[in-house]
Amino acid sequence: MDAITIQILRNKIGSLVDEMHYHFYRSGYSTIIRESRDFSCVILDPNGRLIVAPPMFFHAPVYRYLVGRILELYDGKTGETAIEPGDVFVSNHPYEGGLPHVSDMAFVAPVFANGRIIAFSGTIAHKADVGGTIPGSTSANATEIFQEGLLLPPIKIRSRGKVLPDIERLILANTRQPALVKGDVGAQIAVTEMGATRVAELSERFGASTLLDAFAAILKGAGDELASRIAKLPGGTAEAHGFIDSDGVDFSKPVKLAVKIDISGGRAKFDFSASDPQAKGPVNLRPSMIEACVFYSLIGSLGPDLAFNDGMRDCIDIVLAPRTITNAEAPGAVSNYQMVNLKLVDVILQAMSSLAPRRATAGSGSSSAMGIIWGKPRPGQTNMQYEIIGSAYGGGTDSDGASGTAAHLSNLHITPIEILESEFPCRIRRFEMLPGSGGAGKHRGGLSMVREYELLEDATVIRRFDKSKFPPNGLAGGEPGGRARFVTNAGTPDEKESPPGRYEMKAGTRFVLQSAGGGGFGPPSERSADAIARDVAEGYSG
Repeated sequence: MDAITIQILRNKIGSLVDEMHYHFYRSGYSTIIRESRDFSCVILDPNGRLIVAPPMFFHAPVYRYLVGRILELYDGKTGETAIEPGDVFVSNHPYEGGLPHVSDMAFVAPVFANGRIIAFSGTIAHKADVGGTIPGSTSANATEIFQEGLLLPPIKIRSRGKVLPDIERLILANTRQPALVKGDVGAQIAVTEMGATRVAELSERFGASTLLDAFAAILKGAGDELASRIAKLPGGTAEAHGFIDSDGVDFSKPVKLAVKIDISGGRAKFDFSASDPQAKGPVNLRPSMIEACVFYSLIGSLGPDLAFNDGMRDCIDIVLAPRTITNAEAPGAVSNYQMVNLKLVDVILQAMSSLAPRRATAGSGSSSAMGIIWGKPRPGQTNMQYEIIGSAYGGGTDSDGASGTAAHLSNLHITPIEILESEFPCRIRRFEMLPGSGGAGKHRGGLSMVREYELLEDATVIRRFDKSKFPPNGLAGGEPGGRARFVTNAGTPDEKESPPGRYEMKAGTRFVLQSAGGGGFGPPSERSADAIARDVAEGYSG
């Protein structure tokens, strides 16, 4: 088909994804949705292949696993077990649905034309609480997935446009935050159905066969473009490994992530078999997350003009050993997956730096999370405060690392102070960049963020983070970035650094969250005098 029609339809799908994203965060009830924007919205082809990647990239490879399982369970069946117009499916299952962790709930709706499926609309979003042993469900030390919350295999929550209230009742019966979850679920289903309606309208306007041909062309074009970039790389092999601080259960033992990359015959092979065995704690990854890290790192190393979709899978081989940290089996706990993702990206980029040195970058800070469970909510508010904390990028071949931002895969937002202090009984005493926390180098790493909290009421604080023992690595002679810290009882004689975990704190207690700074790139002696003077003038130096 002609290139103009393909591009028009690609832009239509891209605009629809943006529209779904906008309506969802404007309709969300929890701060996770309306402030952090921890969700994705997508349009998929009839086989569940992603057409345009969402802003939150690490969700991108998940949908193929989820839709593949839905098709396996329902396609070709009859009656209630068939896929029909008006259906909406739900799942949060990391093992049966490919979801990152139990807190991420996905909804998928089919799009029909002339009696056959021509597309799917899908969304994934973090839920405030789905049960489990810890309020907020994202435990720092769970030892099996059953401790992390309710598990939903792919099932229908709407059938032929009819609400199935028993499924919603089941979900709400397994959450400590039913009002928040009910509101977010309603918004998410509405956005998913809106996406399906818009695609049906495109099918009526352009014709179903034209739309399907455009999907195929968009997928093939992305695959061909990535294959051509890989073919231009010099053949060779590179290896790298790194460590996360612990599995959340045994704090004395770090967990190794390793990759071996082979470029040959126009293909790229990523072998993770040398990674540590499956962990007891919640730091295990499912294959969809490995794919997210691989494609993100590969595209980042080859050029910013490449746009991911599922057509890129054909020129990549991924090798995963069973029952390892990068290919966990049930009932392995997975709720701390994101900090592992970000360390794995560092490891892959370190290996890629020798194969594609022009876009090499030092280690980044990590993503971390904190939940505060208040004893009694304010009128009209929830007692569950959940925040996602960013960090910094490492320096690169031609630039300093960015400071105070979400690193790599997520593109999430930090919750503003004004929202926290107006909705929860806490006071933010400090929110600033930490001078000197970026690794020194020809191009320095980005600075870490520091937030100091004062609790105005008794509360339970749940803290998850990484890179306190193994700070972000420097590259090509650059120095490591500053390490992450969690300081409890700040400003008192009992002040101390504390590991991830659950803490009971009294009103008046202060604690400090400090993210890791980015690693430096290149020898510090090669940093220009102008750049050093700018660091001093702008307060970046320690």
